[in-house]
Amino acid sequence: MRDLQLLADCNVLISCQGGEYTTGTYAPLRKSGWGGFWIDAASTLRMNDDAVIILDPVNADVIRNGLIQGVRTFAGGNCTVSLMLMAVSGLFRARAVEWMTTMTYQAASGAGAAKMLELVKQMGCLTHPTRAIPSENALEVDRLVIQAQRDPSLPTEEFGVPLAGSLIPWIDRAMPGGQTREEWKGMAETNKIMGLQPPVPVDGICVRVGTMRCHGQALCMKLTKDVPLEDVEQIIVGSNPWVRLIPNDQDSTTRCLTPTAVSGSLNIPIGRLRKLKLGPEFVGGFTVGDQLLWGAAEPIRRMLRLLREHLGK
Repeated sequence: MRDLQLLADCNVLISCQGGEYTTGTYAPLRKSGWGGFWIDAASTLRMNDDAVIILDPVNADVIRNGLIQGVRTFAGGNCTVSLMLMAVSGLFRARAVEWMTTMTYQAASGAGAAKMLELVKQMGCLTHPTRAIPSENALEVDRLVIQAQRDPSLPTEEFGVPLAGSLIPWIDRAMPGGQTREEWKGMAETNKIMGLQPPVPVDGICVRVGTMRCHGQALCMKLTKDVPLEDVEQIIVGSNPWVRLIPNDQDSTTRCLTPTAVSGSLNIPIGRLRKLKLGPEFVGGFTVGDQLLWGAAEPIRRMLRLLREHLGK
């Protein structure tokens, strides 16, 4: 739907059509005088001064203040940033984080449906040779799989390279300073979502891995002071109802802290929490969440509810 006259008849518009649609529709609609509410899942408008990034379990106060002040544009946040904040926003809110690095393990679905389908096709290409020539010799199976990965017939139109049985340590386009845009979003969106002043440095390496859905993140946080680990855990679990603290043991970690365990759930498990050998102010952890929910659909759905409340509907 690109008919500006028909769109202008709506008081609220929700777009899940991607950045190209937003770029071609939003500005002309605003220039025509439309003053309705625009709620968008794309990244196009996130960093605009007149837009609020929505993640209400984390920044409901920022969203409500924006509505009171007349903000009319609301955008869902980056999936990895949203999932990270669902896990540890309590520490940011308490101003307990001096800086943070996050090393991501991002699923194919974060890049879209076509990427998911290509991953499955690649998986089929990798397993086909081992079915055609069954072997109990692990080295022979490994040779067949590598040969299939390097075969020019492997479908790579979407990713450009093999992802099945591999990984891609680059997501989105290049940014100044050696970052990718996905990595740049970590600091930019975290601070905007939380309304942090002065901003807290956030950086890391974003990696695409061969899973279908759910993004994992390994976190390293330098706290502003030495906080007992038990207090850190209490701050985390008290931040919102969806956080699940996973004990730092092998059985709990392998059962609960994986994409397989989390897919389709709104729960955000975080575990492997421990003080790092870097010093008493350093805390490490690992979190995983379904980016198709908190990283995409759920904030949009919940924003519509907040808007209805604001409008008295």
